[in-house]
Amino acid sequence: MAAVSAAQALARARRVVVKIGSALLVEGGALRVAWLRALAADVAELRDGGADVVIVSSGSIALGRGVLALPAGALPLEQSQAAAAVGQIRLARAYEEALAPHGIATAQVLLTLDDTQNRRRYLNSRATLATLLGMGVVPIVNENDTIATDEIRYGDNDRLGAQVAVTIGADLLVLLSDVDGLYTGNPQTDAHARHLPQIDAVTPAIEAMAGDPASGLSKGGMKTKVMAARIATGSGCAMIIGAGAAPHPLRALREGARATVFAAQGDPRSARKRWIAAMKPRGVLHVDAGAVAALAAGRSLLPAGLVRVEGAFQRGDPVTIMGPEGALGLGLAGYSSSEAAALAGHRSHEIEAILNYPGRVALIHRDEMAL
Repeated sequence: MAAVSAAQALARARRVVVKIGSALLVEGGALRVAWLRALAADVAELRDGGADVVIVSSGSIALGRGVLALPAGALPLEQSQAAAAVGQIRLARAYEEALAPHGIATAQVLLTLDDTQNRRRYLNSRATLATLLGMGVVPIVNENDTIATDEIRYGDNDRLGAQVAVTIGADLLVLLSDVDGLYTGNPQTDAHARHLPQIDAVTPAIEAMAGDPASGLSKGGMKTKVMAARIATGSGCAMIIGAGAAPHPLRALREGARATVFAAQGDPRSARKRWIAAMKPRGVLHVDAGAVAALAAGRSLLPAGLVRVEGAFQRGDPVTIMGPEGALGLGLAGYSSSEAAALAGHRSHEIEAILNYPGRVALIHRDEMAL
């Protein structure tokens, strides 16, 4: 596989997720305001180049800890949640103030592991993020530490960043860290550790090179970054680990700063199609010849083309799309079986009158089907 530099990966990417660690954003319990302003300028440059950008940011607990004067070290769950509640509002305001001078609107999106593992919540998260990006907004995503317990949380934003990248179909995930990439050993303790500029696949040997967290603020270490790489690259999203402590870290990567690039295995769209195609269908949507032609042209499945519904399923469940001549493929249902049956043959503008809520235009969006 031909090597791709970080600069090339950033230049090619059309949808980028940037993960910011606590140690980069917060120092001594206070926000690094000048650094954040420089990062905002970098984000504006990426957007000017035609890329959508989502930021996955740590820092709420670190900020809240400083405000509440909580002691260093591990905190009880209740104190961590309290610190997050105090810090989240400050974190969101800081990003808003940093990006506003560039004419960029921001939105805060709080997620837990449940939100990406539960299919209905996953679809809601995906739809919300896609809508925000379509409106030109930069979403600021963080784990919802105010309510998350160990059972429903990621625990580190490296893997959350990877899951967000998969959710929105990003083609690049950038993990800004306190190191400039992956080494064959810990460069702080191993004088012979060698920097690895390109990783073609996340193998057990690569995973074995990961070490422990080096920062007192960061919950993730190289191990979680390599785990994030496995998630992202397996879904067609390339990943970069780069140094982020200095001002303008994204600009530095574009200008050739040393980093490690993990190659994508395919592309996001084909990876998602394979994921959908491998699911076991819960029902069948029988469609007419007009719908078959529309799907062949790359359009979504609308209620007007639905003839009848077979089986019982919920929104987000996989269903077979069946035309007059046979099965066309699988898709993730935008409505439950009872709702879909009520909408069969009707126009999209009739949805609200039939269901008593506005609903979505498509029974199955074109991005949610594998034909």
